[in-house]
Amino acid sequence: MIKKLLVVIPAFNEEDKIGEVIQKIPGKIRGISKIHTLVIDDGSTDQTSRIASDLDAEVIKHHYNMGVGAAFSSGLQYALDKNFDLMVNIDGDSQFNPKDIPRLLKPILNDNFDFVTASRFIDKDYFPKMPLAKLWGNKLMSILISKIISKRFYDVSCGFRAYSQKALMSLNLQGKFTYTQESFIDLSFKRLKIIEIPIRVKYFPSRNSKVASNLFKYGINTLKIITGTFRDYRPLYFFSSISAFFFIVSIFFESILLWTYISRGTFSPNIWSGFVGAVFLFIAIIFFIVGLSTDILNRIRINQENILYLLKRDSQKTNRINKT
Repeated sequence: MIKKLLVVIPAFNEEDKIGEVIQKIPGKIRGISKIHTLVIDDGSTDQTSRIASDLDAEVIKHHYNMGVGAAFSSGLQYALDKNFDLMVNIDGDSQFNPKDIPRLLKPILNDNFDFVTASRFIDKDYFPKMPLAKLWGNKLMSILISKIISKRFYDVSCGFRAYSQKALMSLNLQGKFTYTQESFIDLSFKRLKIIEIPIRVKYFPSRNSKVASNLFKYGINTLKIITGTFRDYRPLYFFSSISAFFFIVSIFFESILLWTYISRGTFSPNIWSGFVGAVFLFIAIIFFIVGLSTDILNRIRINQENILYLLKRDSQKTNRINKT
């Protein structure tokens, strides 16, 4: 089946590199009938939009810098609105080679995978030279996401990925700061087929990352998105874990009171520990009840997302029929 491909390039003040990225996008790919380039200018103050337009790329411009997550969502919505069968997103800084796009698409076109991500760390031969702090930050983030979704991945923060139409219609992301880790959790919990393939990446020593220029801020914002996504998809486990923590604390304080009574035959002078333990026990019960309640809401959310997926799929079919 011949397919239409959308190449999405989120960009923020990338006038030095955006032209190089656009020009290297392959003009023809086997199995693809149409290749359309879309640049999401996320509030740039330089000539990013003009350069992209001069090279015949379509441009969607945000009036202010909303974050790469918001830029990705704009590209995703465009792909759905225009009935594209496949989408590739690639950073606009020329660290990834657009000529590798066919390699990313191959598992989708030939092996029915839904989500393919480039991996900088899965193959030692492709291992990039990057600052040690960023290297370990990427590794720790990959370990965390792998633990959450119960499947080992080596690079969950890469900005070069390919999506099948099923993946496009399944994605429902909330984060504006970034999208990379959230999309892994979202598609994994929906049991879509995911694979990462080794891709070589270039690093420029003098270049500062637009997203991770402040590693502490990047880590905090990313963890907020991950925590929120995990809470939404596994609410009973999330709130039960918090409940268990407070329950253990309550046992600790109650054991002080019990030991005092056993050893002295009276609760004095540690009667206070009984009250403190009771407070923590109450908090534990509250969190457990919240977990049960949100688990019920999660079942409703899953049904709603299934309905949303079917609506998107039916809309795609209707649009195809109308065009023919």
